[in-house]
Amino acid sequence: MYSDKITESIKAVEAARESNIAYEPDRMTAQQKEDLLKAYHPDYKQDQFVQLKIGPNKGDKVPCELAEMLQAYSLISPEDVDLSQPDYDVDVLVIGGGGAGASAAIEADDAGANVMIVTKLRIGDANTMMAEGGIQAADKENDSPAIHFVDAFGGGHFAAKRELLTKLVCDAPEAISWLNDLGVEFDKDAEGNMITTHGGGTSRKRMHAAKDYSGAEIMRTLRDEVLNRDIPVVDFTAAIELILDENGRAAGAVLLNMETQELLIARAKTVVIATGGAGRIHYQGFPTSNHYGATADGLVIGYRVGAKLLYAETLQYHPTGAAFPEQIFGALVTEKVRSLGAKLVNAKGEVFMHPLETRDVAAASIIRECNDRGNGIETGKGLGVWLDTPMIEKIGGEGTIEARIPAMMRMFGKYGIDIRKEPIIVYPTLHYQNGGLDITPDCMTTNVENLYVAGEAVGGIHGKNRLMGNSLLDIIVFGRNAGQSAAAKCKDVTVGKLTLEHINRFEDEIEGAGIETDVVSPKLLPDYRR
Repeated sequence: MYSDKITESIKAVEAARESNIAYEPDRMTAQQKEDLLKAYHPDYKQDQFVQLKIGPNKGDKVPCELAEMLQAYSLISPEDVDLSQPDYDVDVLVIGGGGAGASAAIEADDAGANVMIVTKLRIGDANTMMAEGGIQAADKENDSPAIHFVDAFGGGHFAAKRELLTKLVCDAPEAISWLNDLGVEFDKDAEGNMITTHGGGTSRKRMHAAKDYSGAEIMRTLRDEVLNRDIPVVDFTAAIELILDENGRAAGAVLLNMETQELLIARAKTVVIATGGAGRIHYQGFPTSNHYGATADGLVIGYRVGAKLLYAETLQYHPTGAAFPEQIFGALVTEKVRSLGAKLVNAKGEVFMHPLETRDVAAASIIRECNDRGNGIETGKGLGVWLDTPMIEKIGGEGTIEARIPAMMRMFGKYGIDIRKEPIIVYPTLHYQNGGLDITPDCMTTNVENLYVAGEAVGGIHGKNRLMGNSLLDIIVFGRNAGQSAAAKCKDVTVGKLTLEHINRFEDEIEGAGIETDVVSPKLLPDYRR
């Protein structure tokens, strides 16, 4: 299965394993990290970004691929749609069926609101399902929300909106308790205490997990709760345009049945965008760990009605995406593998960085090792470095991998690679949308009333880089908060006359700015036919 060069490199890794386990590289200084990121991280490649010419973020830079969709024509014309006879009429419309959307719907239902979820795939087909490593919360004696804040604030380059990050860390222990009460099967010891581990950039062991399929276990529980409550879920139906009322407030959405192409109208007193990330846009040609529907829909439809973006120029490239075999190229190799003791090793068998640096620093280090230093492993599809997984059982004892990261063992085992005995080849994969729509602490967008946002479609919670375990946390904390806020707000809302006039105004802006494009958005699904 391996080339001669890869086999030779494996022998070098095996020969150095014992000494590499004992070797602890120094952490980088702040200046070293800054220099490394500027030289190697994809977010710093200036030619991959353009300035927006229209909209609330006019003049700001965003990735070229995102700009193309933000400055595109709508999939529909206002004349195509009859708004006078809505197909659905609800208090709270939740767009997105992942962890944030499900959490929002549960809380809105709990508050007595008439809530409905609409999702372009099925409920649970979301990045939540793909998350592996765990969820952070400072609920142990040697930890606190304040320490959690310091870790996350520094890890995000001190750019997070303080009020959002404060809410994230302060509500975290209660979020874990809420999930536990709903039935999430967290890892626990014989006495029933939750087992916690470190993640990159954390100063305390605060990572709660369910083996290495934490997101799937959380999503399973949330989905069951939604269905048990009989909350209506409209599957295979995408929101392609938001609807405003005559006063400029969010008042519903135009929906597209993905199978029949039928247009439907949902009228709502409040709307929650929980559409997730953007990995399937494949920024800069990177592979992605994201699910099939992650195409930045929420950013596009929110921007078109005037919602402002924050940090849309920042993305997270998870340092350890599978680089071999080709069948799982880009699939996530959870950070938990490193927190259990595996180290990143180059083709010569050398450990070249501290194993628990933040994700952006780790990703940039791998790119440097492969490109400039010439120490990458040629896979036939690109370059990569070793993640020396057999170290885990050398440190934790036989059976640790099967007990703690069974999904990883199965994923590679399907292709004849036993990660208990063989290292695996990894390279950064497009993982997370750091930026998104700008919100206030109650989850409402800063400049469109009655439009709420939760989950990966939000910008500012994590700053310009996210620590492991804070995404599963934010979908719960802000998903719940969005549902609570939207349900409370709808009690005082009288929806005015529905309108799609914003489409015409936006297209006038496109033409007025001299933008020549035949692109329509949102993209909805990636096209791999070419």
